[in-house]
Amino acid sequence: MTHPKTVASISAVIGGLAAALAILLGHPFSSGAHTQVLARPAGGTAFASQLTSGSLTPRQIYEKDAHGVVAVRATGSTGSSRGPFGGEPRAQQSDTGTGIVLSTSGLIVTNDHVVAGASTVTVSLDGESGRTRQATVVAEDPSSDLALLRISPAGLTLHPLAIADSSTTQVGDAAYAIGNPFGLNWTLTTGVVSAVNRQIKAPNEATIGHVIQTDAALNPGNSGGPLINASGAVIGINSQIASTTGAQGGSTGVGFAVPSNSVKTFLQRSHTSA
Repeated sequence: MTHPKTVASISAVIGGLAAALAILLGHPFSSGAHTQVLARPAGGTAFASQLTSGSLTPRQIYEKDAHGVVAVRATGSTGSSRGPFGGEPRAQQSDTGTGIVLSTSGLIVTNDHVVAGASTVTVSLDGESGRTRQATVVAEDPSSDLALLRISPAGLTLHPLAIADSSTTQVGDAAYAIGNPFGLNWTLTTGVVSAVNRQIKAPNEATIGHVIQTDAALNPGNSGGPLINASGAVIGINSQIASTTGAQGGSTGVGFAVPSNSVKTFLQRSHTSA
């Protein structure tokens, strides 16, 4: 998979961090506010609800959850172009991120900034040379930076990940991220929960609350992927990183995940039973 293109920085206001910190991970196709669209997905859902008791090793986490993590590629127009002979085709760009399988019926959650404004969205289910399916965006909430995708489950064995209660997450808990940083599919990084109840800014400048801070390495391409607890359940959607290194900044050990309880609220508003 090719290196994801950086389009724009996302500024953040976070506790004691300086206002000048650039918040980077994946970037929206448009810097303008995106209209909220909430649609009822067709068909039933079967969300995972079984949690593993006790703590798992990093290897066990990876073996349990990696197949429920997908690579997301969104393609869209960068803007109109007019030459001396009239209209010319718009330049195309691709943005890459990560998604989480929610149901056996083909529902996938990711960050809205990964797919906002995209004309085409595809999902790769098992690595760089794996199965790729066209995805439809069925619900978006820019204010929580969440989007719901649907793919056809025909011929697939999907592996939904369990969604935990993020309100029970505490500082010092183990935290694991699986995603596609720089297009490197199914990359596992490990760390801890560094803080809870942080606030970050969504691309449309809305405040997202109860955010989980982690030192698990996050980089461009991790957007929309899971932050996982020691039982293998999702406690957050990796969304932003703090960096002072400019538009191509990488992980500095300060990453932020939209809490899983916000994901549940989003799904309920999208008329999707959890």
